[in-house]
Amino acid sequence: MGTAYAALFNYAYARRNGGAFVLRIEDTDRTRYAHQSEERIIAALRWLGLDYDEGPDVGGPYGPYRQSERLDIYQRYAGELVERGHAYPCFCSRERLDEMRKAREAARLPPISYDRLCRSLDPAAAQRRITSGESHVIRMAVPLE
Repeated sequence: MGTAYAALFNYAYARRNGGAFVLRIEDTDRTRYAHQSEERIIAALRWLGLDYDEGPDVGGPYGPYRQSERLDIYQRYAGELVERGHAYPCFCSRERLDEMRKAREAARLPPISYDRLCRSLDPAAAQRRITSGESHVIRMAVPLE
């Protein structure tokens, strides 16, 4: 239902403003991805009469249309954000984040998704960890105040 609502809103916005309605498939979470989901989304949009101008089965100038096929684009811009100090690499494990969440719940504190532990890492040290192949994500350096 949420996908249909979002698609309807975006379809109406694109049509109202003379834009293109582009279908991109979010498939970067490979643990949850199923090719059948993509087929179902396309079939549902067609059933709803929401004809997109571009998408994985249509093509067009704004491809590729699967997020996993755009990773090089995202990595380039993420690197620029890190270089400019607007983002930073985070090496925290899923286990550490889960423990932090559980501790906050146990203390009846408001939930937070991350405590910014890696924000203060030395950039050169972080780069060495990345170069050595350590798993990491890029987090936005949201202002502290």
